[in-house]
Amino acid sequence: MPDLHDLRSLCARLDGAPYPAYSQLKGTWDLGSATLEVVWIQGDPYAAPSVVTVRLAPDEVGLPAALRSTEPRRRGVEAFLARALARYGDGGVEGSGRSGAVVVQDPGQLVEPQSAVTLDDAGGLTARFRLGLPARGRRILGGAAAELLARHLPERIDATLRASAHSPGDLKRAAEVSEDAAALREALPGAGLVAFVGDGALLPRRSGVDDRPLDAPDAVPFESPPGLRVTLTAPNSGAVTGLGIPAGVTVIAGGGFHGKSTLLRALERGVYTHAPGDGRERVVTLPDAQKIRAEDGRAVTGVDISPFIDGLPGGRDTHRFTTPNASGSTSQAASLVEALESGARVLLMDEDTTATNFMIRDRRMQALVPPEFEPITPFVDRVRALHDDLGVSTVLVVGGAGDYLEVADTVVVLRDYRPRDGGAAARAVVRDHPSGRASGPPPPRLAPAPRTPDPLTLDPRRGRREVSVKVRDHRLQYGDESVDLSAIDQIVHPGQARAVGAALAWVYRWARERNDARPPTMKELLDALDALQHDHGPVALDPFGAGEAMAVRRHDVAATLNRLRSLSLRSP
Repeated sequence: MPDLHDLRSLCARLDGAPYPAYSQLKGTWDLGSATLEVVWIQGDPYAAPSVVTVRLAPDEVGLPAALRSTEPRRRGVEAFLARALARYGDGGVEGSGRSGAVVVQDPGQLVEPQSAVTLDDAGGLTARFRLGLPARGRRILGGAAAELLARHLPERIDATLRASAHSPGDLKRAAEVSEDAAALREALPGAGLVAFVGDGALLPRRSGVDDRPLDAPDAVPFESPPGLRVTLTAPNSGAVTGLGIPAGVTVIAGGGFHGKSTLLRALERGVYTHAPGDGRERVVTLPDAQKIRAEDGRAVTGVDISPFIDGLPGGRDTHRFTTPNASGSTSQAASLVEALESGARVLLMDEDTTATNFMIRDRRMQALVPPEFEPITPFVDRVRALHDDLGVSTVLVVGGAGDYLEVADTVVVLRDYRPRDGGAAARAVVRDHPSGRASGPPPPRLAPAPRTPDPLTLDPRRGRREVSVKVRDHRLQYGDESVDLSAIDQIVHPGQARAVGAALAWVYRWARERNDARPPTMKELLDALDALQHDHGPVALDPFGAGEAMAVRRHDVAATLNRLRSLSLRSP
């Protein structure tokens, strides 16, 4: 295997050559204590940087076996090392375009399976990222290339990917925080809970574009009310107290700006594990919780929204409702049914981002508009049946729709960012101030009928590209189509968005290559995708091998697929 001396010699020979001559770097190089594989070479210095893989043997990583003894522990350490590698600094060389760029996917506040840094069972490490090979114009800068590959890169590896480069306490904490979060989340069903917020958590974020915790002097530590306080056990922290949100219907109420939406956003993100120091390390939610909102203008394809909307003017069928331009109410109904189809067991909603006419219809509007002229059965008349018949819980932020107090099992009232058990007060309000509204008719079938996407409509090709997937500013460019992801609130990292695009492309190939003639249903597609990630991790959703994928939930893949305007269905 060629070594560092050979690498420097080749870079010197390439100096001044046309940029395509960099293709001679492809292959594997011995960096001494690590190996470098140059996987793909960019076409010019202005294109996406080249793809490289670095591998370290277990004794070079030096990670104690105890820090990788369980999957959550290993995941915590992988995320810690990926953050270190990403934040080390640039390549220290100059040139045209992306010269000298070192592009490593930073997991940010998340501790989720990702493809940038992975550990194997023996403790060996693989890092995947991009390097901008240096040039002036479109001529190779051989000296700068040698500096980047033969000096900066080994230094970066030594400073970030070896256990000896970090405090043993920091590595231990990364492993233990991840393991504790996984244990708390796994304990929820046995405790009859759908979510848990540990005492002392810091829920507010610095801003809408900065997911780090708000500085402590401005953030009120979370403290659970005695009536809703539960104790769970974590393997490293022991007994952990906090707010337990039971299965059923939970209303989060309170005045404006008192922290209702902040709590719900923390629960949305509770499906993911967070890094030490994030403030939400002990905020956990069942993995199958899905945020639902209204989304004017989205496409809907063949969704049975009849349990919520039926009898539209002109006799329009809502049992297989299709539109290129959904209203607030129809979009929310479709998103809810689609979430049930993908297997969601908890629905999260915030009154601020829902369609009012979908959520509630008070006594006065019932009197003004007779039932025969109102196609919408509001969610307040269906939320109990969702839990009683299907076992699907709902957590709902309410600031103005008091009729939900009548159907709630649990009421949490926020005051000055501190939660209170509002159950008794809510029951008294319901007793003393009856709404007088008439309940809707008994719900028809709530469980969605299976749908079968036509695999041909998931085509990821664009021009001469077999797979064209790009992510920019909350939009996914998938093949010829651009999908707005901004309303899918639990896609929170660019690596997840990229993985969603790769997942759709994989589903397209998998569905087409099946031996049987029957196309798979939506559930079967999602089950196959879950099996792929279980067996191979997010590396399977990283088509360029550039370390740019993060594990993605089936619900978010389904939500994206359902927004494809090209989507069509096979007849049942």
